[in-house]
Order: sequence, then structure tokens, then C-alpha cells
Amino acid sequence: MEHAETTLDEPETTTGIFRSLHTPRELFGRTFTLRQVVFALFLIFCLTPWASPPIALALGLVLAQTVGNPFTSHTKAFTHKLLQFSVIGLGFGMNAHAAVQAGKEGILFTVVSIFGTLFLGYFVGKWLGLSKHVVHLISCGTAICGGSAIAAIGPVLRAKDEEMSVGLGTVFVLNAIALFAFPPIGHALHMSQNQFGLWCAIAIHDTSSVVGAAAAYGNQALEVATTVKLARALWIIPVAIGTAMIFKQKGVKISIPYFIFGFILAMLFNTFAPAYIPAAKALGPVMVNLAKIGLTVTLFFIGAGLSAKVVSSVGIRPYVLGVLLWVVISTTSLYVILHAV
Repeated sequence: MEHAETTLDEPETTTGIFRSLHTPRELFGRTFTLRQVVFALFLIFCLTPWASPPIALALGLVLAQTVGNPFTSHTKAFTHKLLQFSVIGLGFGMNAHAAVQAGKEGILFTVVSIFGTLFLGYFVGKWLGLSKHVVHLISCGTAICGGSAIAAIGPVLRAKDEEMSVGLGTVFVLNAIALFAFPPIGHALHMSQNQFGLWCAIAIHDTSSVVGAAAAYGNQALEVATTVKLARALWIIPVAIGTAMIFKQKGVKISIPYFIFGFILAMLFNTFAPAYIPAAKALGPVMVNLAKIGLTVTLFFIGAGLSAKVVSSVGIRPYVLGVLLWVVISTTSLYVILHAV
């Protein structure tokens, strides 16, 4: 579950075109800059039917690497809530019976992959000489649900801001790669909708990128991926409790992803309400369409927060840890899914 916490620094170059983009202008009594106009145009495009999650992420990345995000604090605050509402909206397009079946198929993969990733992360991180906090944050982000897991586990660890930034920066970069790479791999391997959805849920960190990649593959893949990923996200709670015990942290507050229960209620409403409320059947497609638009905008905001400075500030060793864990969980789960599902 995507949680954009990275900080975007303003571009250092303010000469030529950059100075023009940053220069305040006035129109109809309102002050604006050209880069704000660029941001607005990109955002408006993300609201149209021509935009897709990968395109939105790409536009955000282009913005971040060129003119910069002029509304960093706003997008940072808005991304988390927008993702939550989008996930709840997707529940209006899902069937509870199919979701239960998908959850049963994914639970064994979930348990094995979570604990296997945490175990492997500990030893690889120790070999790389990284701090225990950074290792645990990246491992939890890889094992459970990316930025949301890091945001929940960080306060339990009493992690420093720079440790949180390293963990978040690592998983967000890998998320961006996965969103573009996974659908072509799935098609090349002729994966079924069910197989691809399950693979996304296990091998991609954040819910936003999981849903984005699965949506690009097909509706059934989207249903499987969302259900399994959200069930996986509930593991934040026991892992947070275990973290507090292992790191001997007392009196810490554990963040519970309550929005997942909103997704479940929406799914139950979509499954059972139409039999009693005829108008409920028409509500589902509207809510799902709004949810997909919300997800597309979410990924645009996330991409806009990944400037070159954010990426480079992480350092090489955390990326090595993140990539190794990601490669192991991706290839292992892919092999098992292709041969067992």
C-alpha cells in the first residue's frame, strides 16, 4: 500500500528555462509559475481515459527529473488517503466468494514469503554492514506492503527520519521498476490472470504498484492481486508486535490499516446488496471507475516525488539489499506459481 513519504528537493539549476519555469506570473489576479501549469496539465491528463497507471507513474517521474514537483507537501499528504479510498472503491467491483478463494490460494505463499524475506534480509543486511533499523525497514517493506509497512514499522522501531527515508526511497524505486517490468514478463511467460495476480501480490512491494500492474494485465488479475495483497497487508499488525518485542521497544503505538476493512465492506456490499437493492448493481461500476482514476493519480503523485536527488541520497548498499530481496522473492514465487498454480 503505497505511502509517499519521500521528500523532493527543488531543482538546483535556476538558469535559462528553469528560471522561467520558477518565475511567478499573474493572471486574473492569481499568481502561478509555469511548472505549476505543467503539473496541472499532467494531472488533468491522468484524469482522462487515455491515462493508465504506468503512464501516470512515468509522467510523475518525468516531472520529478525535470521541472520538479511544485506541490510536494500537498501531494505527500494527499497520496496516502487517495490510495486508501481507491482501494476501498475497487472493493465495489469484486465478488466475496471469488476473493475468499483467492485468499485461500495466496495464504501459504504469503506466510512463507513474509518470514523468508525477513529472515534473508537480516543476514544479507548484516553482510552489507547496514544498520539493523534500515535492514528491518527494507525487509518489512519487501515482505509485506512497501511504504505502508515501513510507515507502520518505523515508529515501532523509533527509527530516525533518515532511516525511514532510506527504506522508503529503496522500495519506491523498485516499485516503479516492477510496475513497468511485470506485465511484459507475464505476457512473455503466458501467465494466466490468476497466476499473474498472485505473483504481483507477492513480488511487488506497494499496493498501488500491485494494483497498477495487475490492472494492466486484466480484471481477474486485478481481483486476485488486490485481495491477496490486502490480506498480506494485515500482517503489519503481528510483524509490528514482533518488532516491538525483538527490538525491546515499550509503549509504542502500532498502526492498524483500518481501510482494509472498508475494502471488505465494499466487496460484501457488491456481492450481496444487489439482490435486495436494485440500484446497488449500478453503483459498482461507477465506484470502480472512480477508484481506478484515483489509483492513476496516486501513481502520478508517487512518481512526482522520486527526484534524482531522492534516488541518489539512498546510497548503494540499501539498494543492493532491496534488489537482492526483491530478486529472490520474485523469482522464487514466479517459479512456484508457474509450476503449482
